[in-house]
Amino acid sequence: MAKREFTIQVEGDKIQTLGHLHKNVALKYLMKRRRSILMTKDKEKVEKLFTVLPRSISIVGKNVTHSYAVNWEREGVTDFEGSRFVFTLEEISAPVISAPA
Repeated sequence: MAKREFTIQVEGDKIQTLGHLHKNVALKYLMKRRRSILMTKDKEKVEKLFTVLPRSISIVGKNVTHSYAVNWEREGVTDFEGSRFVFTLEEISAPVISAPA
């Protein structure tokens, strides 16, 4: 399976990237954001970074757009109990199919 072009839309920002599936592109982006918090030692900066984490994300492909709600937790209470800054993705609605240009 070849990589395709996607656009990540987060709170007005648009980021061009390559990936295989919409959800995998979202996971990769959110894991990078999570890693930046985990590697930060300054407690105040961690709090600031946590408050600006995205709560929703849209992945725009060539024909289909998927939107996800992101639920962030400081300490895991579901699958990864004890892990710090765990998130879950929930698809907001059915994928939006755009007309080809």
